[in-house]
Amino acid sequence: MKNNRRDFLQKIGLGTAGIAAAPFAVNANPLSTNSQEADEDQILQIGDDIAVANTAYGKVRGYQLNGVYTFLGVPYGADTSGKNRFMPPQKPANWEGIKDTIWWGNTAPQIMDNRYANVHYSFADHWNYDDVSEDCLKLNVWTNGIADGKKRPVLVWLHGGGFTNGNGIEQDGYHGENLAKKGEIVFVSINHRLGPIGFTDLSGVGGEKFAHSGNVSQLDIIASLEWVRDNIANFGGDPTNVTIMGQSGGGAKVTCTMSMPAAKGLVHKGVALSGSMLVANDQEYSRKLGQYVMEEAGLTPATLDKLQEMPWRTYIDVANKALDRMRKEFPQPGFRGGFGPVADGVNVPKGEFFSNPSSHESQIPLMICTTFHEWGVTRTNPQLEAAGPDQAIEMLKPRLGDKAGAAYQAYATHFPGKKPAEIVALAASNRVNAVACGNAKAKQGAPVYMAWFGWEPNLYNGRMRAFHCIDICFWFDNTDRMYTHTGGGKRPRMLSEKMSSSLLAFMKTGNPNAGGLPNWPKFTPEKGETMVLNDVSEVKNDPDREARKAFA
Repeated sequence: MKNNRRDFLQKIGLGTAGIAAAPFAVNANPLSTNSQEADEDQILQIGDDIAVANTAYGKVRGYQLNGVYTFLGVPYGADTSGKNRFMPPQKPANWEGIKDTIWWGNTAPQIMDNRYANVHYSFADHWNYDDVSEDCLKLNVWTNGIADGKKRPVLVWLHGGGFTNGNGIEQDGYHGENLAKKGEIVFVSINHRLGPIGFTDLSGVGGEKFAHSGNVSQLDIIASLEWVRDNIANFGGDPTNVTIMGQSGGGAKVTCTMSMPAAKGLVHKGVALSGSMLVANDQEYSRKLGQYVMEEAGLTPATLDKLQEMPWRTYIDVANKALDRMRKEFPQPGFRGGFGPVADGVNVPKGEFFSNPSSHESQIPLMICTTFHEWGVTRTNPQLEAAGPDQAIEMLKPRLGDKAGAAYQAYATHFPGKKPAEIVALAASNRVNAVACGNAKAKQGAPVYMAWFGWEPNLYNGRMRAFHCIDICFWFDNTDRMYTHTGGGKRPRMLSEKMSSSLLAFMKTGNPNAGGLPNWPKFTPEKGETMVLNDVSEVKNDPDREARKAFA
């Protein structure tokens, strides 16, 4: 997970990044003899007639925990294996009776080898993975009411892991219960196809049958949003007020999805954390990669259907060998390259996203946030923490090449008093892409709000810093749940209260000002207004603009 995620982040110019293994617990007091007291202590309600909701395909039954209705693994699409591989998502089949939806849906196919090999990453990020299957088009719902006529704003969470890894429960911080309960909103998280299964463009060798194969992962996201449109009222939600939010690769999915023509009317606000994209893969590139996949499999256009018959792991191995060849023969700068969204001009626009002032997404407000130290590398390495300037510059060279020295000096000058290890993290975690996204979106009609998260936990002798993924649990009111990122307790909870309130305000009104944080102005390219999030938050005008000039 760590390496694949970092590979992605290197491409988009950012730095490195659930739910608890059991979805519920019963808090019973065996010493109590008072039945009323025992009933009051019970936090879980599950049974035949509890938490039953309608969908367009049949009834589902979840459970109620801490007063919040919870539905896990609800189908929004059919199995994507076999003849459905590389095809746009299909509707799920109707079912009879009531489907029990009390456990997570399958994780999308991805390489799971050594996922838990690094004990520190396993501990701190608390990865949560379950069965892996192409029958993965499932979503989770947390809500305070079922078909009660209320119109609660809806949040749809798009998980991180680049375009290759991850799932909707990857970290404990992804859990939707607390935010749903606090804000009277409906929280939805989804699984969808990833990597070569979701982004192999076979349109150049397979013709019309495979015309959409390069973007089926993004089409899965659209299908989940169509499910929300058609079903979320049954879960107390408002289909006319939907915010999509994602982090890392999920942030890139947010800006890509907003730009898709099919998202018109399905998406009303966007939040991109620690990741965004403004340009999808060129189709000439993606079709050449699809050709190499066919050749690596020993197939021809006439026998291409056999790719749909391979076991998914075999197919991913074949596709990754083709990608290795592609990278050697056609190296791509920046984000471009690999298995990701394709600018086919039909599903995903060609050219730069947000460049049309009159397109549908011009009216969608966008919130952008990155962290100070996305690319902090000293968490488990005290020796690197003690590095001097020369060693620090060497640490930057694999990431920044011949710009390493200039970038180090620029950040050291404009952030005086920082250790060399901190300067490395700031420079490697530069906001170049986030600001470029804000600049592009600000030219459209809807407002943009920019944040920079700098809060640091007192963990690993202070070496964790404001690392990739840390802010997720603050937005979702989950700092005590994600204690391996925050340490838990009052200090992170105080900032989380303000950040989650701002998110809820943004979901409801398109404006994050909720009274807890200082007044949060709209972002403009001229001033670069940025909410710096910390124990004491403040607005600064583009606080690292001078340092970023090293990347010009």
